[in-house]
Amino acid sequence: MVRFIEENITKMLETKIISKSEVLYAGGDDGDTSPATKIFQDFQINEEDVGRGGGLIRSWVDSMRACSPTHLKPFDNQSAWIKEHPSALNMFEEILHESEGKQIVMFLDYDGTLSPIVDDPDRAFMSNKMRNTVRKLAMCFPTVIVSGRSREKVYSFVKLTELYYAGSHGMDIKGPEQNSKYKKKWSDLAHLVRSVLKNYPKLMLTQGRKVLEIRPIIKWDKGKALEFLLESLGYENCTHVFPIYIGDDRTDEDAFKILRDKRQGLGILVSKYAKETNASYSLQEPDEVMDFLERLVEWKKLKSGE
Repeated sequence: MVRFIEENITKMLETKIISKSEVLYAGGDDGDTSPATKIFQDFQINEEDVGRGGGLIRSWVDSMRACSPTHLKPFDNQSAWIKEHPSALNMFEEILHESEGKQIVMFLDYDGTLSPIVDDPDRAFMSNKMRNTVRKLAMCFPTVIVSGRSREKVYSFVKLTELYYAGSHGMDIKGPEQNSKYKKKWSDLAHLVRSVLKNYPKLMLTQGRKVLEIRPIIKWDKGKALEFLLESLGYENCTHVFPIYIGDDRTDEDAFKILRDKRQGLGILVSKYAKETNASYSLQEPDEVMDFLERLVEWKKLKSGE
């Protein structure tokens, strides 16, 4: 979208529909001000220019704003936002107090949370240090990666068999790998699943190599995935569970809202800038996420006397 607008603004400059002095630049929501990610935030267009393309420019700008991943909340300043969404690192003891006597279950987004945001999505690699931290976390708490990417793609980045993976915003879920006593009776199991699903027209079955995937034919998001996973783990309507969901994207807001509405657990938004969110706490970047997860691991070890 941005590249499309840049190309067309360039054409307008060349044909003198607008002048260079009429174009103002601003960084995106993530604060990046590099030339490759500049956006056109506003244009000073007089009445004569409107008839020659000004209306089209305004239309593009409105479209860009509508597509913004997370819109800014009208806080007076950054400090006001931080006061409402304090750092999860600074409030670590308070979070532990909230979770006291409860089973912590971790839900983690991938892009922008466990790995940095990069120009090429296929190169959104997590560091080995982050991978080791997540591995240790999964040994302490049930841990789920929830992503808009396909489950296979997320797994190719994370490469940890100890986790639950919820790809496609939770539409495709797989638990930790375990040895199954049904391996030698695969055909019987597949036949049984198909026969049962005949009575459930709102469910669809896809089959891979030694894999049966059952998906609902309904509207689905990360919030519904969170609820489904908690139920699958045996924590439905359980007062002794404390879900912690960490994410940076607008799609994570559905999960944040579920936790806030139920007053159960908490959401942590990963962002350096003030954004409208249902999360209770904030972290600025993946490095802070790693610090927070490491603190949880160390706390669990101390509590267990390891």
